[in-house]
This record gives sequence, C-alpha cells and structure tokens, in this order.
Amino acid sequence: MDTITRIRCFLTVVDTGGFSAAARTLGRSKALVSKYVGELEDELGVRLLNRTTRQISLTEVGQAYYREAGELLQRFDDLKDSVQTDHKEAQGTLRVSAPRSIGDLFLTQAMVEFLQEQPKIKLDLALEDRFVDIVEEGYDVAIRITELADSSLIARRLHDFRTVICATPEVLEKYGVPGHPSQLSKVPCIIDTNRRTRKSWIFMDGNERFSVNVDGPIEVNSATTSRRAAMAGLGFLGTPEMFVHRELQEGALVRVLEPFEVTGLGIYAVYPHRRHLSGKVRAFVDFMVRWFKEKERDGSCPNLSKQHREEAG
Repeated sequence: MDTITRIRCFLTVVDTGGFSAAARTLGRSKALVSKYVGELEDELGVRLLNRTTRQISLTEVGQAYYREAGELLQRFDDLKDSVQTDHKEAQGTLRVSAPRSIGDLFLTQAMVEFLQEQPKIKLDLALEDRFVDIVEEGYDVAIRITELADSSLIARRLHDFRTVICATPEVLEKYGVPGHPSQLSKVPCIIDTNRRTRKSWIFMDGNERFSVNVDGPIEVNSATTSRRAAMAGLGFLGTPEMFVHRELQEGALVRVLEPFEVTGLGIYAVYPHRRHLSGKVRAFVDFMVRWFKEKERDGSCPNLSKQHREEAG
C-alpha cells in the first residue's frame, strides 16, 4: 500500500470527521481506513489522531501534518490532472439533494434540461425540506438557500435572492402597514419552520442586524403551504421572494418593510470535496450557474427583485 493512499485516507478522515464517514466517502471498509491511517502513523513514528469511542481529533503534530499533506496531495492531484484530458467525460450517477420547495418551483425544469445536455449522467434527485449532511448521506452535491456560513464544504454561488415580508391587502387593512419590524411581534405571522430562525425573524438596520420574535396561527415546514396561508389572510409571511413572485406582481400580496430586508443571501451548490471535481459534479455545477444567468437575462428568473434586475442592467 503506497504512502499517497495512506495520506488520502488520513485527510478524508479529518475532512469528514470520522472513520465511518471516511469509509463511505472512499468506498472502503471502516476497518481498512483505520488500518491505513495506523500504518501512516507507524511509518511516521508519531500519533496524528486522538481517538475516542465518540470522536477523533488531531494531535498537535497531526494538525501540522494535515496542512502540509493536504497541500502536497493537492499538488499531486493537480499534476495528475495536467497530464490527463482537460475535460473528463461527465457520466455515472449523480446524487443531488435540494429543498422540495425549490424543486417544485423551478429545479425540475433545470434538471430536465441538464439531462438533455448530459445523456450519460443518471440523476438521483432527492427533494426534501430538511438539512441534509451530504457527506454522511453520500450526496455528490446539494442546492441550498442560505447565507453562507463557515463550513468544510465547498460552495459555489448560483444566484442572489432576498427574503421578503408580505401580506394580503385585507391583512394590511386590518392590522395596518408596519413601519418597523418590531411591530410584527404584535400581529399574527405565518411560521415556516424550514427557516433556521423560525420564530425569530432577522432584519437589517443599516449594517446592524436585529431579530424580532413572532408568532401566529400556523407553523409548517413548507414554503408552498406558507404562501397559501398568507393568501388566505392568516397573517404576515416572511419568505424568499421567489416563492411569492407572481403574487407580488399581481398585487395579491403586498411587500412591506423592504428597507429592513437582509442582504447577502443566495442560492448555492455545495459539495464536499476540496480537491478537483469529478466530471459529473463539475458539469452539473457549471450548468446550474449558466442556467440561472440565462434566466436572469431573459427576465424569467423568479428570485430577482425589481431592484436586483435594475442593478443587473
């Protein structure tokens, strides 16, 4: 067994947080991955990992070795790629995770076009409104709506979007048009439990963030049902603009508190490998970037606010 393979096993254990996850990522048994890491430690004459029944952690020397070995392996992989064809063929099964609300709204259309463009790829698309650990569950890539946080995952921004606060004209007539987000704590609100903050809605006042605690007659883990509840006049709704784009255009829902909306949100493709991408993942991510740009140009992308469209020219 060569040293490069042992190093790759060690790096994967650290990247995925454990031997079981590394084994799934590498397609090897947990015992074999543990054996290779042990052999690497024996070869070096040092302990790289502290092991307990619950978790692993890097020793001091392990931290230094991880950084250096990662860079070394990156250079090795880059050298290997440089002597191979520039564009590996996109083929095989691609496992993609995405929120159901996005899938129902527009992702299925994009997937059909992607498969027409890449006939050698078989798509395994899972649409579910829960946070998916793509490493643990073996996904190649996930589509997420979020403000990007620090993560061991690699993320590529596909598009911008904003979360809007809206309500029907009847609700606004009954409760008044709020001039400040704090007023939402005194009126009924529709709680989409897919949002990380749930009942604590986040707003911006200049460069400062603040939260407002809200409550209301319904809590549901569905953007579609939340929109229907808003249309039925059950209260104020906070949701990505893409989900109420048509209703806002038609006046069935009215946008409020626009100066306090949070910026910096986006739609991302995230994937676990910090080294070079497989052909199928690269093809998918590149396609999604191109797909969103095309929809923005022709004006059919539902997640651009009027302000964004004007700024885009």
